[in-house]
Amino acid sequence: MFEHLQQYAGDPIFGLNDAFHRNTHPQKINLTIGLYYDDDGRIPVLSSVAAVERGLASDPAPRTYLPMEGLASYRSAVQRVVFGAGSEAVAQGRVATIQTLGGTGALKVGADLLHAAYPESGIWISDPAWDNHYAIFGGAGVPTHSYPYYDPATKGLAFDAMMSCLRGLPSRSIVLLHPCCHNPTGVDLSRDQWREVIGVLSERGLIPFLDMAYQGMGEGMDDDAHAVRAMAEAGLSFLVANSFSKNLSVYGERCGGLSVVCGSEAEAELVLGQLKAIVRRIYSSAPWHGGHVVAGVLNDENLHAQWLEDVAAMRERMSWMRTLVHEQLSAKLPGYDAGYFVRQQGMFTYTGLSREHLLALRERHGVYIIDSGRVAVPGLNTANVEHFTNAMADVLNTL
Repeated sequence: MFEHLQQYAGDPIFGLNDAFHRNTHPQKINLTIGLYYDDDGRIPVLSSVAAVERGLASDPAPRTYLPMEGLASYRSAVQRVVFGAGSEAVAQGRVATIQTLGGTGALKVGADLLHAAYPESGIWISDPAWDNHYAIFGGAGVPTHSYPYYDPATKGLAFDAMMSCLRGLPSRSIVLLHPCCHNPTGVDLSRDQWREVIGVLSERGLIPFLDMAYQGMGEGMDDDAHAVRAMAEAGLSFLVANSFSKNLSVYGERCGGLSVVCGSEAEAELVLGQLKAIVRRIYSSAPWHGGHVVAGVLNDENLHAQWLEDVAAMRERMSWMRTLVHEQLSAKLPGYDAGYFVRQQGMFTYTGLSREHLLALRERHGVYIIDSGRVAVPGLNTANVEHFTNAMADVLNTL
């Protein structure tokens, strides 16, 4: 019946992760997958999350279906975290927010909404990008394109080329943007650059879709949401997908949100109705357990403060790893500019390593980096950073 179907090649990142586990090198390092590990190489269970789960276990409640839009206390918490406690757009009822199946689910629901509202519109995605962005929007029927973003020569932002592209886009084109911790490059826009981007988005009548999967992992919970809040203050209508997978370390609970900022409260009601209809067609309702865990942390003053401290510790650890790599590579490779390790931020760094370099790292040293050259920084720790910089120095010196 299905013999005519194409063979699925599999996800390249998960495939490389499997190859890492088969490798027998005694000092192997896995820098492939986007998970946060502590300095002991473990995925943490945050104390705030554990406290809520103990409470849920001590007073069991029926696991009924949540509403299509999700848990009300979850949705209001998403709005506070993403838009800020004093958001005018939220206070005016202009933001339609739903609980989603992770950030990926938020992107899918948003893609379906936009394709239904603007069937002729295409989406422009940064070059390079997270590959799944193309798969999600293409799968929803949205034509996909790319805009310049990364400059290999400087290992920084190709801002002029990016702006030139945005200025030339047709009205109602969708533009996918990362407010912070760009995946895969770790290269973010400055506040002045965001101001220019927002101006062009407004002038050209473009539709921004912000994907914020790493809030708090770059500069701080509020600072990382600067672009979202600046767009809301500028009066733009736009979409925001957010995820709690990384910053709450609840990956498998699939906790995300989709918010749509509208021009009026009446429009937000229309949008919320359409979002519910899309959810009903896909998965009907969001997870009960994850929703109550996230809502429990974010709506309790003490647990919320504890969470912010935990995220700050994650952020500072990654920053420290970047500093160590920069210092060690600068000492071991005096002619090599390793400054990008400290200029980029968040969970990922774009190294610019060639395919030959990457293969040598795996075969000689058991250091696994995905084929784009993206390093997952949390995979580094004080026990393995020396091996990583030695491996980098070896392959850069000999190839």
